[in-house]
Amino acid sequence: MKKNEAPARHARISLLFNANKAYDRQIIEGIGEYFYASQCDWDIYIEEDFSVHHLNENILSGSGIIADFDDAQLAEQLSQIAMPVVGVGGSYTNREDYPGVSYVATDNEALVAAALHHLTEKGIERFAFFGLPAEAGKRWAQERAAAFRRLTCDMAFPGMLYEGMVTDSNTWETAQQKLAEWLHSLPAHTGIVAVTDARARHILQTCEHIGIAVPESLCVIGIDNEELTRYLSRISLSSVVQGTRRMGFEAARLLDNLLSGRRVSSEPVIVAPESVIARQSTDYRSIIDAMVVKAMGFIRKNACRGATVEQVLEAVGTSRSNLDKKFMTELGTTIHKVIQDEKFARAKELLETTSLPVAEISRLCGYSTPQYFCTVSRQNLAMTPIKYRSSRNGMTRA
Repeated sequence: MKKNEAPARHARISLLFNANKAYDRQIIEGIGEYFYASQCDWDIYIEEDFSVHHLNENILSGSGIIADFDDAQLAEQLSQIAMPVVGVGGSYTNREDYPGVSYVATDNEALVAAALHHLTEKGIERFAFFGLPAEAGKRWAQERAAAFRRLTCDMAFPGMLYEGMVTDSNTWETAQQKLAEWLHSLPAHTGIVAVTDARARHILQTCEHIGIAVPESLCVIGIDNEELTRYLSRISLSSVVQGTRRMGFEAARLLDNLLSGRRVSSEPVIVAPESVIARQSTDYRSIIDAMVVKAMGFIRKNACRGATVEQVLEAVGTSRSNLDKKFMTELGTTIHKVIQDEKFARAKELLETTSLPVAEISRLCGYSTPQYFCTVSRQNLAMTPIKYRSSRNGMTRA
């Protein structure tokens, strides 16, 4: 730098997202990964409460913007300004919805295809989709529903689609009643793809209220892998993981190229999903016998509450010899073994996904003492719960 020459001005970049949503937070994390890795010369501005309020002078006088284009009003405003803008959102088929900006989008077709592939691998042959009505204003939801129609149109059984209602505190009860009616109308052994994890949670909650066993009667998979939703359901939810961090990373790369004067394609960057996380809601085994299905539903709900074989028999209304025979035919094991397996599967999941003390997990899963839980762990895993948790944490870090 020459004498008396002012230092180069940093590019001031505004991030316009609502980071109260997990999806937006992950986008921002991806932007941060690019910023940190590339060491680009940016000053990043984001509202202190991490939400978008309005386009103020500070934002409009900056160097560039990365914004949530699922907010249609914000997208319209930003399409009118001359500043470099990169939009992030659902991959809308109508390019006119985001004119004149570089764009990074979710591959909604691939999201739905991944969910259907997972259900197919589980042996499911009938499929349904729980979406959102058009009045919700979520264009990505309509695109996912359209993808479901396309992907199931040539299958042996036609895909069944239900949009439901937009829910709030006033419409919740009515929406759940209508959802219950739809769920009752579905054939047994149907796999349901929910447009989001939140909608999947509605299904799980309703199934529990009306006595439909998940996953024995219906399987459910969501989209988002939303951590909060997962803990609000008694049955752990399988979900398709969106490539949200990659979307944020690609958006930051696009803006960096725009600010550096490098050529940028006018076509949107479409980001594929990362993976499917399989959990209880799609742990499907083809069970035909209605008594076994009913017994499995009772066991899933009550195993960790200390359910006994006698209580299962009372709930189903049959003798032990009869139900044990049916269990051996359908599952190749006994009622007692299924109860113990369900308890331990729950304990193992808590070891993997929470930081709860081992003694608390032991209590929550219905073991008489932590010592007995350790004995069961050694029998099933050849190691103590603490060692198992440590091994899993090591795999996560790797």
